[in-house]
Amino acid sequence: MVIEIWSDVVCPWCYIGKKRFDAAIEALTTGPDAVDAPIEVVYRAYQLDPTAPLGTSAPVRDTYAKKFGGYERADRIIENLTATAREDGLDFRMDIAQRANTQLAHRLLWWIGHERDGETQARLKEAFLDAYFTKGQNVADPQVLATITADVTGLPLDDVHAMIDSDLGRGEVAEELAQAVSHGITGVPTYVIDGAWAIPGAQDASTFERVIRRALSRAANPDA
Repeated sequence: MVIEIWSDVVCPWCYIGKKRFDAAIEALTTGPDAVDAPIEVVYRAYQLDPTAPLGTSAPVRDTYAKKFGGYERADRIIENLTATAREDGLDFRMDIAQRANTQLAHRLLWWIGHERDGETQARLKEAFLDAYFTKGQNVADPQVLATITADVTGLPLDDVHAMIDSDLGRGEVAEELAQAVSHGITGVPTYVIDGAWAIPGAQDASTFERVIRRALSRAANPDA
């Protein structure tokens, strides 16, 4: 089974959803009720704001105020997101988060998924999410992203910078963004199972587990 996850590294529900999804995968692959089928997880690119200018960043509070109609509403949304994240063990610091264009982050995620494996890609994804949501780092800054990538993967920093300076991943990320459109994905996170089953949003862990078990059962018994 292949589960493709369309998400963005500046999407709060994508981080919350990742924690819940990871808990579901843990439940599915360990213990007496563990499934015996391999589950491959691949992260795909989606941009909440593809028009965000390259090379700059802005406080997320300002971005939310502009999008949602003022600072009062933006603050309520941020407070609610922070409280929800806390329930899932995440310490959101959206007061220092810097909204930026995520194109380069997606290129690096594609590259690591291609050069290494899904597990390494998932660890890098979490590191980028953590950099944005808890550390206030600019996830469009090449130096920031290169350092995180090198730390997570063990790759030489010079190799990561060489990739950033190349055209690697540009076409592939553009293709993933186009695939989101062809799949009818208009919000993230969205989880697509074997190209057919779609789970929208940051569902709770038990929902993820139940749907994945059902998909595995139907794949094993297509005529049932």
